[in-house]
Amino acid sequence: MKLLLRRTLVQFVFQATMFGFFIFIFHTSIAQKNISKVWVADNGDGTYNNPIIHADYSDPDAIRVDNDYYMVASSFDAVPGLPILHSKDLVNWAIIGHALKRQPPFEHFSQTQHGNGVWAPCIRYHNNLFYIFYPDPDFGIYVTTAKTITGEWSDPILVESGKGLIDPCPLWDDDGKIYLIHAFAGSRAGIKNILVIKQMNSEATKTIDAGRLVYDAHGIEATVEGPKLYKRNNYYYIFAPAGGVSTGWQIVLRSKNIYGPYERKVVLHQGSTNINGPHQGAWVTTQKGEDWFLHFQDKGAYGRVVHLQPMTWKNNWPALGINIDKDGIGEPVTHFKKPNVGAVFERKTPQDSDEFDQPELGLQWQWQANPQQNWAYLYQGALRIFSQQIADTVKNYWSVPNVLLQKFPAEEFTATTKIIFHPDLNNENIGFIVMGTDYAYISLTKKQDGVYVTYAVCKNADKGYPEQERVITKLNTDSVFFSVEVNKGAICNFSYSEDNKNYISVGESFTAKPGRWIGTKLGYFCSRKDKTNDSGFADIDWIRIAATKNK
Repeated sequence: MKLLLRRTLVQFVFQATMFGFFIFIFHTSIAQKNISKVWVADNGDGTYNNPIIHADYSDPDAIRVDNDYYMVASSFDAVPGLPILHSKDLVNWAIIGHALKRQPPFEHFSQTQHGNGVWAPCIRYHNNLFYIFYPDPDFGIYVTTAKTITGEWSDPILVESGKGLIDPCPLWDDDGKIYLIHAFAGSRAGIKNILVIKQMNSEATKTIDAGRLVYDAHGIEATVEGPKLYKRNNYYYIFAPAGGVSTGWQIVLRSKNIYGPYERKVVLHQGSTNINGPHQGAWVTTQKGEDWFLHFQDKGAYGRVVHLQPMTWKNNWPALGINIDKDGIGEPVTHFKKPNVGAVFERKTPQDSDEFDQPELGLQWQWQANPQQNWAYLYQGALRIFSQQIADTVKNYWSVPNVLLQKFPAEEFTATTKIIFHPDLNNENIGFIVMGTDYAYISLTKKQDGVYVTYAVCKNADKGYPEQERVITKLNTDSVFFSVEVNKGAICNFSYSEDNKNYISVGESFTAKPGRWIGTKLGYFCSRKDKTNDSGFADIDWIRIAATKNK
């Protein structure tokens, strides 16, 4: 009897172990599915490389809530807006949602508004409620809230209307007062380079005074903006970038009084590194008491990528990065020990490849304007995009709302996609596009005698210049594989294939350019010239982003 029981116990333990093993393998395979094949910051040995996110998450702000870290970033006119990213260790991040499903004012953002919309936001957690404050430089400062980070976010409330009010950040003080600091955009307000602090009501939904000027940088440094307001050891701290997006540095101001006067110190600059303009971001403290600073670096066509810097305190001043030349100013690191968060977590990256086999569109995708319900649907394992009529006044795709895009995920990569085209009208087309102020695309176009592969380039699209298009070949099938290889310097090479094996180049290279305040993006459009009551469509079967072969 004892022997039987022992055998039964051994069998149970073995089966339970194997079940646990298979569950581990299953979860690992699911996790691995979402890991980028072109940029992973976590080296797997307790260290990481910068940038931690090699994609355009401009003006990052972040917080820790218990054992979780959350980040938001500027989204400008892209919809859904206000992307929310999650991490367990400050190095491995994935997109978990968006706070703005559509951007107000809705009619205004039904058309492309390049460079407008959501500028530098701020995320905070207070009394069991998440807050995101964000500025629209043409309308004012908004706040949206949610009880859970992936829950339903409230309709944005206009905290203060006005032109050129940017970069808000709140502070709940010890005495119950709530403050809001912000900067000004000279393009709208006619003033800049100053920081103002105002009080808000008890709900943090309205400013209740005209505010006080707490820092005027004229004669000291150029373009102070993006302030973050903190309190530590009875000091008020303002972390702020200065000197311009691609060439600037990070300053910190401190005072025992919320309204100043403030002392100033430069705490991070490029120094001897190749990380230009290291500034504008967030101070976060881990569960183990370590301090870290997230910021961006402007990499031109690749956008503003996210870096993570170690941070310490000395004499109640923060020290960021590593003080390489002993001048008292930190320089950014490129390789460093990961933050101590008390555990080791799996590697994650923002989503890029997509099989379009889930109930919802992948979180990496954004439209160029508030979407309409006749643009696209997920259907039978594909993304079905319906052609939309382009207005006669539209000069190129810079002004077309129904362009679906995601960020460049690395400096070098190859994106390949499978498309099945079902046109109804002549001149309907489905395009695979690299979008910026210059853009290029490869497309399928319906003509009188069949479907053709075409290639087009548009220089100075933001200035209304027309495309230069040429026909490559006539297709013998309704499905095609398009590919774009992106190399250093954002040099792009498009090609096509009918069998996903033999690819034919379009015969020329295209150098990608950033958009307005954003990096280059990659994605799709489906359009037509004529009005109809039943448009054609294209099924996007998948897009796969991988390392370029022979690299």
